[in-house]
Amino acid sequence: MGSEKKLVIGMFGFGVVGEGLYKVLKQTPSLKASIKRVCIKNVDKKRNAPSALFTSDKNDILLDPEINVVVEVINDSIAGYEIVTTALRNGKDVVSASKKMLAEHLPELIDLQETTGRSLLYEASACASIPVIRNLEEYYDNDLLHAIKAIVNGSTNFILTKMFEEKLNFKEALLLAQQLGFAESDPILDIEGFDAANKWVLLLTHSYGINITIDELLFNGITQIDASDAKVAESKNQSIKLVAQAKKLHNGKVATFLLPQFVDQNDQLYFVKNEYNGVVIESGFADKQFFYGKGAGSFPTASAVLSDIAALRYGYKYEYKKLYQHAPAELSDDFHLRVYISFEDLATIPKEAFTSIEEWHSGNERSYLIGTLPYSNLKASDWWKNNRTSLILMPNSIVEDNEINELKRLSLSLAGLEL
Repeated sequence: MGSEKKLVIGMFGFGVVGEGLYKVLKQTPSLKASIKRVCIKNVDKKRNAPSALFTSDKNDILLDPEINVVVEVINDSIAGYEIVTTALRNGKDVVSASKKMLAEHLPELIDLQETTGRSLLYEASACASIPVIRNLEEYYDNDLLHAIKAIVNGSTNFILTKMFEEKLNFKEALLLAQQLGFAESDPILDIEGFDAANKWVLLLTHSYGINITIDELLFNGITQIDASDAKVAESKNQSIKLVAQAKKLHNGKVATFLLPQFVDQNDQLYFVKNEYNGVVIESGFADKQFFYGKGAGSFPTASAVLSDIAALRYGYKYEYKKLYQHAPAELSDDFHLRVYISFEDLATIPKEAFTSIEEWHSGNERSYLIGTLPYSNLKASDWWKNNRTSLILMPNSIVEDNEINELKRLSLSLAGLEL
């Protein structure tokens, strides 16, 4: 590993995370890491730091031979990619919190680390304060990782918590999240699942060596969840969470998706509320481990950036063991999902797509059914994202082929279903 080196940092961005890191570093002198320059767009804006620290010229950092670490915490993924790649090529190690940029360019960034010999760390990009990437890298062997599921977006989790605990409707809960700073003024990336999907792409690489873009991932957000769905969940002693998950199937391949899900009270994720994140990892002989922590906010995110900076003192880098030292796992489309679907008009539901239907409830305004669908149907179509339809996974949603015949035997006949 070599001995500890002194870190001179150039930082891009001085928003919530950047300013948080500046304050945290001042309180941890033992780290032997100091910020030399911060590059920002608007130099005239008043900030809680000496004005001499700031520049609007990126080359003041990228071309400074004394700066050996670049911290990139801006929210422009195109500029972020240029900064990170230039810094690596210029012999600097990089710490980033930009999940969208990383998810869009991970294969190139992994290659660039190989060719430059530099390190790119990004713990803060996945679950803010939870040290999940490094644990997946170092602790969980590919062959022994049975499943991983996670709540990775604090904004949507906050909204769902308020819908349950304070009986707010979706719009009211979203407004509250924006007022408290947990959701952006333009919340689409959060509530439609894009932010969570970007984080999940990163975690999938470190879990199973599977590298995909979000276009290849089946995902949705929480905009279609209705107050009536929350009532159904409560009647079953469950809550609704936006859950990303991957599981190794009997055929050795991996199933993965990111969708709203009913969560039982005996599930660790049931207790993950408000802006918190949670990760449950199931491995060969260790049963389940649960990681829990704040998924948003200045200091929680800055603490993960700080942890990466500390690791760079000893030359730490991700080895991408699941990619390079194993045969990476393959994704499978060959399974079914147990789903709850609520809707206003039965005509909008493709009844013929279902392998089986196990429950059916007709209501005045909304009706719902619980049944099993081929995963490939959801992947290939978007009927379930339209017409005020709400699709929520059941707990233990994955049904493998060997279980299908039993479900068919128990299935209600669809032919006679009328609203």
